[in-house]
Amino acid sequence: MKASTEQDYRARILRALVHIQNHLDDAVSLDELAGIACFSPFHFHRIFRGMVGESVMEHVRRLRLERASFELKHGKAQVTHIAFNAGYDTLDAFSRAFKTAFGVAPTQYRRENRPSVAARSDALVHYDPYRDMTDFQPIQQGASDMDVDVRQIPKMKVAFARGTGSYAQGAEAAWQKLCSWAGPKGLLGPNTKYLGICHDDPEITPLDKVRYDAAIVLDREITPEGEIGIQEIGGGLWAVTVLKGPYQQLSDLYARLCGQWVPQNGYSVRCGPSLEFYLNDPNVTLPRELLTEVCLAIES
Repeated sequence: MKASTEQDYRARILRALVHIQNHLDDAVSLDELAGIACFSPFHFHRIFRGMVGESVMEHVRRLRLERASFELKHGKAQVTHIAFNAGYDTLDAFSRAFKTAFGVAPTQYRRENRPSVAARSDALVHYDPYRDMTDFQPIQQGASDMDVDVRQIPKMKVAFARGTGSYAQGAEAAWQKLCSWAGPKGLLGPNTKYLGICHDDPEITPLDKVRYDAAIVLDREITPEGEIGIQEIGGGLWAVTVLKGPYQQLSDLYARLCGQWVPQNGYSVRCGPSLEFYLNDPNVTLPRELLTEVCLAIES
């Protein structure tokens, strides 16, 4: 496949992937997805599998199950409701699929992964998965000293390149693609807003499937091109905090933000990607001086 053709195929498949993640509750229509990607319905399924590594329905089922695990971990809905929301007609079918994907039944997963448990420090709390957790008192350390701003974030359009794999690997590849495209177009400058769109939790999603979008906020209309797509982000209520330090500390910050600050302040985490605005340049900044504005979608 010629480079230009391969880029065109990737751009078209990317449109389908973005449509799926934005319409995860809708019935999947291969004809509609093929039309979005501008492929014939006859060839689309094979092209999708060949480029994504899983069929359309495998991709949709995986995302729905991963969303279900997120809801079990952070939400309060009954397991039956989560099962129907994931597209399963019966709780039994959902439980079998969930156990196949995650190794445990949904109820056990919720019991062992509720936020106050997931964010614990083993030095402070010794968790017995067979204990009645109704008397569990979440640890208080780590959340009260967080400087978190709750605010509305307006919707904004961004140009992005997608990387897959571990966040370190996927991010590097995505930024190389995006900057190589944006630089010659004059889109990079001192006022450019750089951000990462983090779709998946590496503790839930297989590392080779983790999605990371390197993005810049647009101030004018731009046409998507090749592996560069356009999407709209933001909207709604967000918890915003700033990490000062190396990016490797982001995982711990998310644990404190999701597992301690959010429940302690009466909020719930909304499904959807988190946003990371990079406030200084990692190429010229010491790791301990890096500033990352982390935005987590929440609801009251």
